[in-house]
Amino acid sequence: MPTNLPLPDQAPVWHAESVDKTLTNLSVDAENGLSHEEATRRLDQYGPNALPEAKRRSPLVRFALQFHNPIIYVLLGAAAVTFFLRDYIDAWVIVGVVIINAMIGFIQEGKAEKALEAVRAMLATHAIVLRAGERHEIEAALLVPGDIVLLESGTKVPADLRLLHVRNLRVNEAALTGESLPVEKNTEPAGVDSPIGDRTCMAYSGTVISFGQARGLVVGTGQTTEIGRIGTLVGEVQSLDTPLTRRLGQFARQITVFILSISLVSFLYGRYVRGMPLLDIFLAVVGLAVAAIPEGLPAIVTIVLAIGTRIMAQNNAIVRLLPAVETLGSVTVICSDKTGTLTRNEMTVVQVMLPEHDLEVSGVGYAPEGGFRQENAAMEVEKDPALQELARCALLCNDARLKHDGETGWQLVGDPTEGALLSLAYKAGLDHVAVTEAMPRIDEIPFESEHRFMATLHHDQEEHVFMLLKGAPERVLDQCVQDASGNALDPAAWQERIKNAAEAGQRVLALATCAMPAATTAITMDDITARFTLLGLVGIIDPPRDEAIAAIAECQHAGLRIKMITGDHAATAAAIGQQLGLQAEHTLTGDAIEALDDMALRGRALDIDVFARASPEHKLRLVKALQAEGELVAMTGDGVNDAPALKAANIGVAMGQKGTDAAREAADLVLTDDNFATIAQAVRQGRVVFDNIKKSLIFILPTNGGEAGVILVSIFTGIALPVTAGQILWVNMVTAVTLGLALAFEPAEPDIMNRPPRPPSEPLITQLMGVRIVFVSLLIMITTFAIFEWELMRGSNMETARTAAVNMLVVCELVYLFNVRHFTASAFRRDILSANRVAFWMSILLIGFQVLFTYAPFMHPVFHTAAIDAMSWAIIAVLGFAIFVAVEAKKALMRRRGIQSI
Repeated sequence: MPTNLPLPDQAPVWHAESVDKTLTNLSVDAENGLSHEEATRRLDQYGPNALPEAKRRSPLVRFALQFHNPIIYVLLGAAAVTFFLRDYIDAWVIVGVVIINAMIGFIQEGKAEKALEAVRAMLATHAIVLRAGERHEIEAALLVPGDIVLLESGTKVPADLRLLHVRNLRVNEAALTGESLPVEKNTEPAGVDSPIGDRTCMAYSGTVISFGQARGLVVGTGQTTEIGRIGTLVGEVQSLDTPLTRRLGQFARQITVFILSISLVSFLYGRYVRGMPLLDIFLAVVGLAVAAIPEGLPAIVTIVLAIGTRIMAQNNAIVRLLPAVETLGSVTVICSDKTGTLTRNEMTVVQVMLPEHDLEVSGVGYAPEGGFRQENAAMEVEKDPALQELARCALLCNDARLKHDGETGWQLVGDPTEGALLSLAYKAGLDHVAVTEAMPRIDEIPFESEHRFMATLHHDQEEHVFMLLKGAPERVLDQCVQDASGNALDPAAWQERIKNAAEAGQRVLALATCAMPAATTAITMDDITARFTLLGLVGIIDPPRDEAIAAIAECQHAGLRIKMITGDHAATAAAIGQQLGLQAEHTLTGDAIEALDDMALRGRALDIDVFARASPEHKLRLVKALQAEGELVAMTGDGVNDAPALKAANIGVAMGQKGTDAAREAADLVLTDDNFATIAQAVRQGRVVFDNIKKSLIFILPTNGGEAGVILVSIFTGIALPVTAGQILWVNMVTAVTLGLALAFEPAEPDIMNRPPRPPSEPLITQLMGVRIVFVSLLIMITTFAIFEWELMRGSNMETARTAAVNMLVVCELVYLFNVRHFTASAFRRDILSANRVAFWMSILLIGFQVLFTYAPFMHPVFHTAAIDAMSWAIIAVLGFAIFVAVEAKKALMRRRGIQSI
């Protein structure tokens, strides 16, 4: 036997080759298969039919990467310096902050990427092959190109196969192509450029045989299969930074450079201009760095994200990567798969075309809930004999079954199209047991792809014998001579109705009947002649989810573009897109995408909402084209064909119930209810999370600015430091774990879904936020100096004056918390204390901490503090209220200028 086989990268386009040529190319005998020796040799040449292991980072490396942040570097440097100066308490406080933050990040992001493992799990584990003329069951990993594989209903295809022989073969390719229905297969070659969904002579690895039997020739194994190619795409896609991590990284670099520059200038000025002792100026500069660094920010951001994660989980959205919580609030475009995501992935009859009228059918899915309407008026099904006859045919000429379970609802056993017909019969009031007992089946001609219809023979209680026919309209109409009203068949009129239904994205089936001689007990293909009566047509679709329609409208109102990318046919995609509220006048197919270069695709990707017959590469290119235009893209999907695009998107959203493991593991967010509407809720929650992070920033940074400003003024003027480095860390830590945490529970702003998406280029600190931070920092700095100098003027010692200054800082933050809970809305409102109960109780807790800090004897030597009297508290309270009023006055000016958010 020849051994020079084509290498994978030189292999022919198998779906375009004839059966004989494929056998010749792979040097295999169709009757006997490969010999055992040749199979072994080819296994050595091609390798096992498996995907390579994915490389993983060790837990130690992932933990170490939690410290890869400029702010953390500066904190660790400050800890090292303070430790060297024997200020052990301050050093360990700083180290504790860093370690706690790293542990939170490590735990929340601990689940490593498993996309390639999930793709590998889709592969079959065993296969029936023909070797040396004998059937053998072998491990699927041992399959080689040239093996002949035997397939039957319910089995998973173990490798990419060129079909040699089929019998009634239908393959469920939804996970690979997005097709709603099982695909009828044959052995005829397809065009060279045919998309995967149109390669009817191929069976691809990981798909499932829904019905029938086949014999196929292995033409691709391991990485050369379509599944393997998708796995390679997933592995090659680089994970993107989220908008939040990108903004925080940029902010961290900027603030680090700023703090180091100010610290260096201050050190040089204090040492060489003012002649301060080296140790004194060094301690002052360390205090300045500690004051300016928002060491609590990483922890607070992580906590805000974690709380957002919990809220999303309660609303059926499981977050796999912590920063993804905020990302949905930043996206500008949502790209969605159709089947199972925007639609139910349950076929439904939506239209019945009878000889004299059309009926609309309500209800979706396999649940027999809904009814019939004629010209928008409800009708009584029992009073329409034509409908009853058609529904009886739909029930009897049918091999599917519907089962009801109290937990999972109505479940289909059998073909999805037949399940839709069965549900239609139930909606028409028919009882399955009663009808089948009254009209039992005597014989049948099963559906085969060659003739594209199914026929059954029945008799009733009066011994009338009749045949029922169900199938493709063009085949059934050819056998009909009249319609159910008794009129001669008008093929042109029925073809027009078929065309209209197809343009609406419906798959059309025809149902017919004819009387048979009383003695008939069996039927053959010879009995299928032009003598049938056409009962009518049914239009079937995989209907859009009602909640998806509402969710798309909500997202569009919030300024997001929704784009549907599916492997389905263009007409079906356009019809579903129109029902969903998308701009479906123009669609772009996979063939058209192939013809466009990257630059041309960028323009078309922005303008068009519906993309059809899209392969995994097309989906990936569309996501990248939108990103190249500056869009932040969310991709939703449920199939392995969606995995590369899910990973490449700024955020991938997978379906948790009917989705594949490959899609779930490539995604950042998993919807446990498979409901697109949950995405709209997640977008809203993502915006809430980012709002609360912004509130945390404009809450934390003014305190850091005020503290740093106090030390700067002290260095440049020669005034004694109002607060020490240890005291600053105390303020930052207790306010971060109390007041900062309270902002994580802040409810949504009323207009949160009326705003357009944030521009992707918008910095973390906007100009308006910067103005607010500087304004409040100056207020804090002035009041802190005021109370410190007032205490010294009244004769208090340094410990007492500094204790008053620390409490002034804390009170400033306490009152400012209630300012910052709304960006520009007034804080003078009835629910100021009740709208966020966490803020109220955290305020009480903070007051308790400060009482302990001020009056507990064991705290005095640690932080160099002393007790203060009632007069000091009174002045602190007055100054705090003055800050509250000043910030509210500035917010009122912003409202007058029409500014609603900063």
